[in-house]
Amino acid sequence: MIAMPTPSRRRRFTLPLALTFMVVGLLAFSGAAQEFVLGDEDGPVYRVPIQGVIEMGLAPFVERSLAEAGQAGAVAVVLDMDTPGGRVDAAERIADALQESEVPVYVWVNRRAISAGALISLAADDIFLRPSATMGAATPVDGQTGETAPEKMVSAMRSTMRSLAETRGRDPRIAEAMVDPDIEVEGVVEAGRLLTLTPSEAEELGFGHAVDTWDDLMARLGTEANPVVDMEVNWAERLVRFLSHPLVAPFLLSLGFLGLLVEIKTPSFGVAGAAGILSLSLFFGSHLLIGLAGAEGLILFGVGLVLLLLEVFLVPGLGILGILGGIGMITGVYLSMLGDLPTSQDYGRAGGVLAAAMAIVLVTSWFIMKRLPSSSRLKRLGIFLGEDTGRETGYTSSERRADLKGALGKAITDLRPSGTGLFDDERVDVVSESEWIEQGSRIRIVSSEGYRHVVRRISERADEAPGDDPDSSAPDDIRS
Repeated sequence: MIAMPTPSRRRRFTLPLALTFMVVGLLAFSGAAQEFVLGDEDGPVYRVPIQGVIEMGLAPFVERSLAEAGQAGAVAVVLDMDTPGGRVDAAERIADALQESEVPVYVWVNRRAISAGALISLAADDIFLRPSATMGAATPVDGQTGETAPEKMVSAMRSTMRSLAETRGRDPRIAEAMVDPDIEVEGVVEAGRLLTLTPSEAEELGFGHAVDTWDDLMARLGTEANPVVDMEVNWAERLVRFLSHPLVAPFLLSLGFLGLLVEIKTPSFGVAGAAGILSLSLFFGSHLLIGLAGAEGLILFGVGLVLLLLEVFLVPGLGILGILGGIGMITGVYLSMLGDLPTSQDYGRAGGVLAAAMAIVLVTSWFIMKRLPSSSRLKRLGIFLGEDTGRETGYTSSERRADLKGALGKAITDLRPSGTGLFDDERVDVVSESEWIEQGSRIRIVSSEGYRHVVRRISERADEAPGDDPDSSAPDDIRS
């Protein structure tokens, strides 16, 4: 016989049990009700668009938006997303900013959050998807061939997605299946297929919530009454994106190199040098701001430039310093266009920019040498020497003049270290061997290699061959 509990005993068990279920139910209900409720605060909701291909210029914009939202006391930031993907390094930088944000960040997938877009979405506090939206397919690919990137990059992307999922309390295997088609998740995706989630699948797997409209999203967050601030890219961010564009960068580089070349060929600083410095500053500055360039690229370029200047001004001929300097400058520029996680497409794009810049430099240099030196306007601007350099004024042509070695003459301009000397009524472009030489100093050509004539200052006591005294033939306006 089984003893039946008495009514009083049943009440003793039933009442605590009912109270327990009631408390648990209330806690669960309150937790569900408060999961997205932010409307008890009066701050604004910041709406940040992430539309189109994700590139490095997007990261500073998102970082600025998050910073402004924090300063304004925003209750939430919503990333309005529709992207087919883009640069992984840009997406990782944005994901880092989302994780460090003091303001809750939500992603509203308007249409697509593919590849790099999925990575950014997993870094958000929560994800909402409109009907027909998709999220996933995050395998890194070669932008030129469309083939899967090397395993090293796939592994890094897989680890990043897994880590983000774990941080936000989502199933890491689901996140990995978005990257690696070899990963099978029972009941979700079989091996050999890349995972892309629909709104209903995302909701079922705990990766997001289906919402129909923006108003529905605001209601879900409890922010219907809160003001909405629509963020836009400002003029400075547009300018940085423009200057770092692969179609603009070659012109900045070519202007920079041409300015340096012209400045080296002239004895005084002019517009060409200023334009060259400005162009190179815009190139490196824009690439630094968007995160492509790093300190290593700037250092290599700077060291290369110093070596090249040493070769031009201090060492005769084109030697090892000039070669190393050129290699350093080109390598520095190349590295400044790659970023932290370059793909084969990035390598190809950087090479194309360099090739285009070099082509522009060669063509423009030829044009300058052939046409522009006769321009009086450019002479007045300081781009070229203001004096005529034809044979009628005593200048020699640019043919090789090995016979000039040992000739005595006079500096008719300051040699800093390049300038002009007068030798037997002939004006010759020369460069000082080591020191700067003042106008009027006596000089001797100690080396004549190709078109480069290196001179050394000589004392006034040096023996002077008849007819070698430049004072007897120099024009009055250049006498010391």
